[in-house]
Amino acid sequence: MHHFQSICLESPLAGPRLIVTGAVHGNEVCGTQAIRRLVAEFERGERRLARGRVTFVPITNPLAYQKGERNGDRNLNRRLRACDQPKDFEDHIANWLCPLLAQHEVLLDLHSFQAQGQPFVMVGPEDNEGALQPFRHAAKELALAKVLGVQRGVDGWLQTYAEGVHRRRAWAVSLAPEVAATVDLDEAYGVGTTETMRALGGWALTLECGQHADPQAPEVAYRAIINTLLHLGLIEGEAPPVQSMAGLSLVTVQDKAHADDQFVKPWVSFDRVRAGELIGHHQDGRAVYAPHDGAIVFPNPKARAGQEWFYLARDTERFR
Repeated sequence: MHHFQSICLESPLAGPRLIVTGAVHGNEVCGTQAIRRLVAEFERGERRLARGRVTFVPITNPLAYQKGERNGDRNLNRRLRACDQPKDFEDHIANWLCPLLAQHEVLLDLHSFQAQGQPFVMVGPEDNEGALQPFRHAAKELALAKVLGVQRGVDGWLQTYAEGVHRRRAWAVSLAPEVAATVDLDEAYGVGTTETMRALGGWALTLECGQHADPQAPEVAYRAIINTLLHLGLIEGEAPPVQSMAGLSLVTVQDKAHADDQFVKPWVSFDRVRAGELIGHHQDGRAVYAPHDGAIVFPNPKARAGQEWFYLARDTERFR
């Protein structure tokens, strides 16, 4: 039986309440390594919490972590919500994790990615009162994003994913029954840790620290945690420098229609594409072209049928 672990440090002085999560996906271990390194520094007395509270979750999905795979029974970072009748292991995680998130106001969620590429940070929407993801902490997220130490920011996740679900519903009826049964058509499928944190009234960032096996990814994660603690005043020290970043807004998600769909080349996140440029081929020979100028994000040649194959994004000045 797997167990859940969180490590909470709390100062007698009031301050921000931060939670830092690693290994939401079991094969993304840079956050786990960085968290354990920093917790050891606190335990040895090399660091001290000046105010507030910080909670570390080194392994958010212990089943996936033990397997060394992205998922345990399913993808924890899709359709994250507490439920009365848990059916899979990720449901049990959600019943533990969602109340823990609710005890905090800021989340830093540490990830890595499949293809080669440079680290980047994902932020939520602009302040809005819309039905999909109403929000009022955009300025706080952006300010923190600019001190994490990465050179690129991305937004537009939930809107893009919601539109992708609607498209998926339209074509899922044409899939083979055994494939259609694995396609998630739930509108909440795009809701993960950061979306849950925002829905609870807090604010959150997803930091993609590099490719899974990149030896620098744990260092990127470690430095980002330190900079977050400094930025929030949870530890004492010189404020991290604020930097302008290149920015992209996600606008399209393309699912794999068949497991044998193929890219025309080994795409890397943020590779530029031109409208009409050939990206790949479906198993039945149909070509996949870029519908507009922009960049590829999260290309995943190992995606299963009915799962995200790649995203397309447009440039934005939001992070300047």
